[in-house]
Amino acid sequence: MTQANAAQLKAELDAGEEILRTATLARLAYDGVDGTPRVIPIGFLWTGQAVVVATHPTAPKFAALRARPRVALTIDTPSPARSLLLRGEAEIEVVDGPVPEYLEAAAKSMEGEELAAFEEACRETYDRMARISIVPDWARYFDFGAGRFPGFLHELTSKD
Repeated sequence: MTQANAAQLKAELDAGEEILRTATLARLAYDGVDGTPRVIPIGFLWTGQAVVVATHPTAPKFAALRARPRVALTIDTPSPARSLLLRGEAEIEVVDGPVPEYLEAAAKSMEGEELAAFEEACRETYDRMARISIVPDWARYFDFGAGRFPGFLHELTSKD
């Protein structure tokens, strides 16, 4: 990655930091083992360096990401209309029990007794999980209400 690309990546991630920190769902795009595209909603946690998602090693996405680790993620909010687009390579590590970031991500949408019950159910269900870490190598942040949108759209709307 060039220095200019690294600087742009950092700027885009910094701009999208609130979405990374507060959004509860991302849409993960990847190629299935048969080579056809998939997009799934998935809970995630931003560590400051990587987006971490989790699954069970028997899930179809586990085998697919092992075979084809390039992925894209979209994280967005409806109001205000903002989105963060990411690309990177998935790194997979199988861990004993629930992935810690999986449980931490759940705390963004649950609390108290509900969160405790979820954590207990996870510990009873998962003897192991796959920690999928995606370090972005490309990012774009859009804030449509603030006029930060794709270049082609900016060109269309700024025509005389």
